[in-house]
Amino acid sequence: MYHKNVRPDKKYSRFLAAVLAVFVASAGSFAGAGVPAFAASNSVPAGVADTSVSNSAGFSTDVIYQIVTDRFLDGDSSNNPTGAIFDKNNLKKYHGGDWAGITQELNNNYFSNMGVTALWISSPVENIETLDPSNNCASYHGYWAKDFFRTNPYFGSISDFQTMINTAHSKGIKIVIDFAPNHTSTAELGSTVFPEDGRLYRDGQLISGFKTDTQNIFNHESWTDFSTLENCTYHSLYGLADLNQMNGTVDTYMKDAVNKWLNMGVDGLRVDAVKHMPAGWQKNWLSSIYTNKPVFVFGEWFNGGTSSDAQMDSFANNSGMSLLDFRFANAVRNALGSDSSTMKDLDSVVTATGSDYREVNDQVTFIDNHDMSRFMTLSSNNRRDVENAYVVLLTSSGVPTVYYGSEQYATGSSDPDNRGDMPSFNTNSTAYKVIGKLAPLRKSNPALAYGTSKQRWMSNDVYVYEREFDGNVVVTAVNRNEGYGCNISGLFTDLPAGSYSDVMGGLLGGNSISVSSSGAVSNFTLGAGASAVWQYKKAQASAPQIGNVDPMIGIAGNTVTISGRGFGSTAGSVTFGTAQAQVKTWNDSMITATVPSVTPGKYGIQVTAASGAKSNSYAGYEVMTGTQVPVRFKVNNATTSYGTNVYLVGSVEELGNWDASKAIGPLFNNTASIASYPTWFCDVNVPAGTTINYKFIKKDSSGNVTWESGNNHTTVTPSSGAATVTVDWQS
Repeated sequence: MYHKNVRPDKKYSRFLAAVLAVFVASAGSFAGAGVPAFAASNSVPAGVADTSVSNSAGFSTDVIYQIVTDRFLDGDSSNNPTGAIFDKNNLKKYHGGDWAGITQELNNNYFSNMGVTALWISSPVENIETLDPSNNCASYHGYWAKDFFRTNPYFGSISDFQTMINTAHSKGIKIVIDFAPNHTSTAELGSTVFPEDGRLYRDGQLISGFKTDTQNIFNHESWTDFSTLENCTYHSLYGLADLNQMNGTVDTYMKDAVNKWLNMGVDGLRVDAVKHMPAGWQKNWLSSIYTNKPVFVFGEWFNGGTSSDAQMDSFANNSGMSLLDFRFANAVRNALGSDSSTMKDLDSVVTATGSDYREVNDQVTFIDNHDMSRFMTLSSNNRRDVENAYVVLLTSSGVPTVYYGSEQYATGSSDPDNRGDMPSFNTNSTAYKVIGKLAPLRKSNPALAYGTSKQRWMSNDVYVYEREFDGNVVVTAVNRNEGYGCNISGLFTDLPAGSYSDVMGGLLGGNSISVSSSGAVSNFTLGAGASAVWQYKKAQASAPQIGNVDPMIGIAGNTVTISGRGFGSTAGSVTFGTAQAQVKTWNDSMITATVPSVTPGKYGIQVTAASGAKSNSYAGYEVMTGTQVPVRFKVNNATTSYGTNVYLVGSVEELGNWDASKAIGPLFNNTASIASYPTWFCDVNVPAGTTINYKFIKKDSSGNVTWESGNNHTTVTPSSGAATVTVDWQS
C-alpha cells in the first residue's frame, strides 16, 4: 500500500500527535491557565542543599576517592580467605582489605580531613573463590562475579557493608559501588579448564554455567578483537563469560540485583565496560534504576588517547549516564606526567571536551586509576608533578576522582603493580594537603561545581584558566617548569577588583595577586613548578541559575534533581517546556520535582522563582514513553551497496517517532549467533506493553534515505523481560 521514500502512516502519526497535544493542553488548563500549578506553596518541604550527602543524584560538588577494597586496609582479619587465593606478598592474590578497614578510616577522619565526600569502592558482590588457571590470579579486584545478590565474604558481611554506608553518611560521605553487569568470570581460553566455568548464581541458586549454557544466558562469540563497536559488544573481554543482557532472565536479574544494593543506601554506581554491552539494554536498565532511586551513574568507556570518539561522545550525551573522562586524564598525564605534550595541548582537550560533552561537569575526571600506571611512576617519581596534576584535576570541570594512595605518592606501572597496598595514612604529605585545601572548594564555590571554563593565559609550560558561574570565580595557574619561573603579564580575569591570596596558602609556591576594576591582574612571577588558586564567592545569587539536572533521562513520575543557585527559600515553579512539574522539595540551591506526563521527547527545564525571576533553560532532558524493556529488532534480506547502512524508525520516541534523522542505527550484521549480512539487528530500549509500528530504512553515505515498501511492521512489546522480533525487508 505504501511506496519507497514515503513516510509510513504519516497522517495517522499527525492525528495521534494532535490528540496528545489537545490532551496535554487540557491537562494544563485544569491547573489554571498562565498560573504556576505548584507555585509558592508552604506545603513544599525545604529538602536538602545541593552539597548534602543526601543528594545522591548529583555529584558536581563532590570529590570521589577510588578504593581497591582488598588493598586499602585489613580491618577484620577474621574474614580473610585461606588457601591459595590469599598471599599478602603476591599482588595477584587477596591481601585482606575489607569494609571494616574503610569504616576504620572513616572514623579516623582520613577522608574528611582530605575533603573527600564520596568513596568509590570495589564491586561488593560475591566473586569466584578459585585462582584463574590462565594467570594464577584471584578475584581480589571484584570483577569476576558469580552471585550479584551476595556479598564478597572476604570484604565482609552484609552487616559490615551496611555499617560502612551508615558511617560514611554520618561523615557526609557518599558511597559508590563498582558494578559489572557485562560478565561473570573467565570461562574460555583454548583447552584451559576453568573450575568455576563462569557460573552465575542468584542468591545461591545456580542459573547457568558457560559451557553448560542451554538458556542463552551468555553470548558465545569468542574474544573481542576491538575492531568495531559490534565486535566489542557481543564478543567476550579476554575470555570472561559474556552475559547476554538481551535474555529476559539476565535483564530481570540485573535490575533486581542493582536495586538490592541501592536500597541499602548506596548513592552511586560506576558501571564497568559500558562499551561492551548493548546501549539500548543499558538505557532500559538505567530507566529501571532511576525509577527506583535517583542516583549518580557513570560508566567506563576506555579511550587511550585525547581525540574525540564519536560513539563514546554519543553514549555520554544520550545514554543517561556519565562517563569516566579518559580524554581529560590522558591530556593531564601527557602534559604534567610524561611531558609528551604541552599545556597548550591540555587546553585544547579541555576546550574540545567542553564542546563534545553536553554535560561536561558531570563527567568523572581522574589522573590515574586501577587500569593505568600510577601518576607517580609516569612522572618518574616527581612529587611536584603529582601535586600540580591534582591542582588541575580539582579545579577543572567534571567530578574529580583521587585514586587511593596516590596522595601518598604510591607507584606502580601496570596491573597488578598499580594496585599495591595503601602505603600509609600520612596526613602531612604535601599531596594530601593540596587535596585538603582544594577539595572543599567543590562545596563552597559553585564555580567549580557548575562553571564554564575559560583559558586566560598560556604558554607551553604555563596554564592559567578560570571557572565562572553566576559571578562566582575560581582562577588556577600552574607552571610545570621546575627550572624556571614565569613572568605573567597581560592577564585578565572576571575576579572583581581587589587582592586575592592563594587558596593553598603558598603550599606549592603560589602568591597573591591584585586585580584592577578593569579585570587586569598586576604583573607577577609564577615560580618554578609553582601552582596557585584564587577565588571569589558571591554573597548572594542575582537570579535563579540552573547548574545541573540529574539524571537527564526519565519517565513520567520519576524524580528529577535540579541544582544551582538563587532559587530562593520560597517555592516557585518548574516547567518542562511549557508543562508544569510537581515540586517535591525546594531550597535556594536544590529542587526536586516529578517528571510531568508530557508527550515523550526532549525538553528544556526552567525554574521560576517565587519572585517571578526566571532561570536559564537547561536543555536536553529526555522524557521516555514509559517503563522500558529491551527488544531486539531483526530484518532479513536487507541487501545494501557499499557505504549504505540499515536503520530502524518507528512510532514511539525511542524509535525516532518516524523521523528518519533520529532513526536508530546503523544496525549490526556481523555476529554469527545473532545475525549475519544481509540480516541486520539492533537492541533497543522501548516502552513496555506497547503496540509499536516500525519500519527499516536504508541510508547511504550522502544521507539519502530509502524506506521499506508495504505496510508498517507491528509488534507488542513485553510487559517485562526482553523480546526479539524478526521480519523480512519489504521491497
